[in-house]
Parts: sequence; structure tokens; C-alpha cells
Amino acid sequence: MVKPGLPKLIATDLDGTLVRSDDTVSAYTHEVLGRVRAAGIRIVGATGRGPRLTSLVRNDIRDADFLVLAQGGWVIDQQLGQVLRAARLPGRDLELALSNLEAAAGPLSVMVEALAHDDAPLWGDFDPSWRYPVVVEQRPRAECVTGDVIKAFARSFAHHVDDLLAVAQRVIPAHVASVTQAGLNYLEICPPDVDKGTGLAVVAEAVGVDPADVLVFGDMPNDLPMFAWAGWGRVAVRNAHPALLAVADEVTLSNDEDGVAVYLDRLLSR
Repeated sequence: MVKPGLPKLIATDLDGTLVRSDDTVSAYTHEVLGRVRAAGIRIVGATGRGPRLTSLVRNDIRDADFLVLAQGGWVIDQQLGQVLRAARLPGRDLELALSNLEAAAGPLSVMVEALAHDDAPLWGDFDPSWRYPVVVEQRPRAECVTGDVIKAFARSFAHHVDDLLAVAQRVIPAHVASVTQAGLNYLEICPPDVDKGTGLAVVAEAVGVDPADVLVFGDMPNDLPMFAWAGWGRVAVRNAHPALLAVADEVTLSNDEDGVAVYLDRLLSR
């Protein structure tokens, strides 16, 4: 039983929010999350990382009861070892989305995430500026869109990613694909109706928790849907994108200052 006055479920983004700039999670953060879970509050890791990075996600948020991956497209129940959601985008729809976007914004560098196994490669155009370790199998665009995909990354070297996102939201119909950006200079193209809000809704339904009892933490525009969905509280880290800071109920310390853990530590001490 959760103590009155506390949320029943906490969901946090990882990169830029829970994870520090050196790609580590502090011992203090792990310790606080352990106490959160001991208090009966369910924990969800909600990230843009796809299922190919599931092991890394589990290492970064060890006490998570559920994982919401691929911007909400994949949902994993850690206790039961079950995949509750596994959305895919038909290749023909990805091709249409990319065609519409290139017609409006010019040429794009594209990588496609199609495989779900640990450390699976991406397909498409290798970008040496990609900040995380990754294997990219260079394949022509036509080959990348022959089957269903988990999501795709699209980069313009002529437009800032925020501007590219604005264009994409205008020219890519919502019934074709959903689009967001998570701070990697890439637009992310996902199946329709896939975002962190709809991913969290799958978790909430599975455990019988109302959105009004959910507290969320984030830093980038891809966190906006879960900020709109959650009702108990929406907390941005200090280093968050202006779009998220504008809608946050509260702002905690930065990811490098363990802002999520500091907030939760104080919450448990009330």
C-alpha cells in the first residue's frame, strides 16, 4: 500500500534526465529508486531507446517494474517477462513519411531501427557524429523500407532538428506516423499513436493505476506526451528543452546533479 499523498507510479526518462552526461547513473540515484520501490510505488523507465538496448536500459534503471521503449512503441512487464506492446511501422508508410518530409525540407540522412534483439544494428546512412556506440549496416533507402520497422531516425544538415520537427508535424499525417525528437539532432519517426503517453497508458491499464496518480520526469520534446498524460506531477530537470520547461509543474536539479533522485528523496521524506 502506497502512503497517502504519494504517487502510485513514477515514470522517468533516461538520457538527459536520470542518466548523467557521462552516460552513468549514480549510486545515490539507484539507492533512492530502491527506496521508492520499497515504498510500494511502481517505477517505469520511459525512453526513446529501442528494444535493441533493453539490457542497457535495465542496467540504468534496475528497479523498474516496466520499461516503455522506442518512444512508447514497446512496453515490457519486467516481473512477468512479457511484452505488452510491440508496435511497428509499415515500410510503405515510412517511405511516404520520408518522401513528404524530403519534399518539404530537402535531403535527409536516415537510419532505420528494424531489429529488436540486443545490440542489433541500425540500417541506412552512417553518421559519424552519432554520440552513442552503434553499428550501422549501410543499406540503400529502398532496402530499408521493404518491411515493417520499429522506428526511423532522420537528420537534415540544413535545418535545426526543432525546425525539422515542425515541418514533419505539418507534412506527415498522424495516421501515417508519429514524429518527435529526443535531443540527438535526429527526428524520430514512429508508428502512429506511438508516444510515451500511450506507452504509459498501457502500463497504467495493466496495473490499474489512474493517470492522476502518476508522476513523470523528463527533459526533451519526446517527453511532452507523457507530461500531458500524467496528472500527479510533471517535473523537468533543469537542463531540459524549453518546450518541456514551459509545461512542467516543477523543475528539479539537472541530470548531472541527480535531479530526479534529489526530488524523489525529498518526496519520500515528507
